[in-house]
Amino acid sequence: MTNKEPVIIRAAMLAIGDELLSGRTKDKNIGYMADRLYEAGIDLTEVRIVADDQPAIVKAVRELSRDYDYLFTSGGIGPTHDDITADAVSAAFDLPCIYDDKAMNILGAHYKSREVEFTPSRQRMARMPQGARHIDNPVSVAPGFIVGNVFVMAGVPSVFQAMVGNILPELRTGSRYYSRTILCPFGEGVIGIPLRDVQDAHPDTIIGSYPKFEEGKFSTELVVRARDEQKMKAAAIAVEKMLADIQQ
Repeated sequence: MTNKEPVIIRAAMLAIGDELLSGRTKDKNIGYMADRLYEAGIDLTEVRIVADDQPAIVKAVRELSRDYDYLFTSGGIGPTHDDITADAVSAAFDLPCIYDDKAMNILGAHYKSREVEFTPSRQRMARMPQGARHIDNPVSVAPGFIVGNVFVMAGVPSVFQAMVGNILPELRTGSRYYSRTILCPFGEGVIGIPLRDVQDAHPDTIIGSYPKFEEGKFSTELVVRARDEQKMKAAAIAVEKMLADIQQ
């Protein structure tokens, strides 16, 4: 009996905002998304960061939604003039960008309960492509939205994380990785060639090499990953043997 072929689901992420490219804001969402997708068995294969520029966002959304099973975006759905992600995603799908009735009702009730005026700026957070589905926002109410395979979420990390938690249950997931971490007392310059040989001998695995410099000494953390547990174990044994041979 042969093993079943692994199910591979590939995703991309698009982080939007001038502040990310200027360095004014340090992105926290990409790493969080990568962790959650890895746990779910979805491969985050590409990440792009673009400015608050509608043609650039449209281009990226069209390309990434075409090339991947899922596209996740962060940023640009707030109340200010430079929050243009709803406009850009609408344009990417050739859909009108509308004030969504359900979102208007949610936001209107929220601001009324706080005795705060529901200004035109705040109403902008109800704009989305016609026919889009909502992503609930338990933190600050204003919803994200879904069009096709594109999930549009806020840039504020706490809101982004809450939205991610709401969308994960509905995603198709693939085969998860098995992994083993091996601590190596040598720097990459020592193990580079023999590690490459191990990788070549185990093509169905991914062997990551992560250098460290502590207390004046170089070392390396090696991580062996594979969707097949036996292949992962075989590669890990080969790595351990490689290290033992170097130490002799």
